Amino acid sequence: MVFRLYDDVKTFYKHTYDVFMHHEAQNVIPLGNVIIGNEGKDKTDWRDPANWFMATVSDDSGILLTAVMTPPKGLTLYATDNVNDPAALHCLLDGIEQAGVPIPGVMAEKSLAEMFAKAYASKHGVKYKVDTDQRIYELAQVSSGIPTFGNVRLVEEKDMSFLPYWVESFYHDCFETPVVVDSDIEKYRYHIASQRLYILEDNGVPVTMAKISRELQTVCTIAFVYTPPYLRGKGYATACVAAVSQIALDKGFSKCVLYTDLANPTSNSIYMKIGYEPICDSLDMRFCEQRI
Repeated sequence: MVFRLYDDVKTFYKHTYDVFMHHEAQNVIPLGNVIIGNEGKDKTDWRDPANWFMATVSDDSGILLTAVMTPPKGLTLYATDNVNDPAALHCLLDGIEQAGVPIPGVMAEKSLAEMFAKAYASKHGVKYKVDTDQRIYELAQVSSGIPTFGNVRLVEEKDMSFLPYWVESFYHDCFETPVVVDSDIEKYRYHIASQRLYILEDNGVPVTMAKISRELQTVCTIAFVYTPPYLRGKGYATACVAAVSQIALDKGFSKCVLYTDLANPTSNSIYMKIGYEPICDSLDMRFCEQRI
C-alpha cells in the first residue's frame, strides 16, 4: 500500500477524476471540489486549494481510497467502486497521522464512514457522533402532475431585502448555526453572481428557493432548498425543486442529485414524489473529545 499526499490540486485532479467518475452521482461533492480547485476561478471561503488536504492510497491495481478535505469542512472519502479495504484505510490513517493533520469529521458512504470513524477515534482517543444520516437521490425525469405556483426565476439584487436571512436560516435548519446576518454583504451577493440560485414566487411573493450546484460532466446537484416556516406545508418546496430540476435537465444534464437528511421524512417524501430515487446512504460524522 502506498499513501500519497498532494500539495498540487491539478495533479490530484488528474489522478482522481476518473476514479470519482466510477460513481459520478455519489461523488458529486468531491468531484465538485476537485473541479473547482483545478479550474482555480473561485477561491472564496473553503474553495482555495492551498488549504486543502488531498491524499490517495494505492496498490499495484491503482487507487483504492481517495480523501479530500476543504477546511473547515471534514474529510470526504471514496473507496474505489465502493470496495472497502481495511488495509487501505489503515494506510490512510497512518498517513494522516504522519502529516499531522487534524480531522474534524468525515463524510462518506455509510459503511466506509463508520469504518473510518471507529478506527480514527480509537487511534486518537476521541469520540464520534453522527451529524447527519443522509440519503443520496438522483433524478432522470421529473414526475408529471406536480402542482405549480407562480413562476421560478433567478435571484436578483432586489431580493437582498430577504436573501441574507433565508441563507442564514437555511444553515440554521441544516447545521443549527445561529441566524446572524454577516456584515460582509458580498457573501450573499455571491449567490446572485453565480446565476444558479432560483426563487419561486407565488402571486409575486418569494416563497421558496433552490439552487443548481456542482455542475459536473453529466450530473448536477440541487441544493439550498429553503422555505420560510410560515410558508411551509403548501407545496412550495415540491413545486420549486421540481421546476429547478427540470431547468437543470433542460440545460443538458442527464441527472440531478440531491442529499436528504433521513431524520426529515417530509423532505424525503417530497423528493421521491418529484421522481428522485435513492442510490446511496451516506453519513456525515464529527469527532469530539472524550469528555463530551
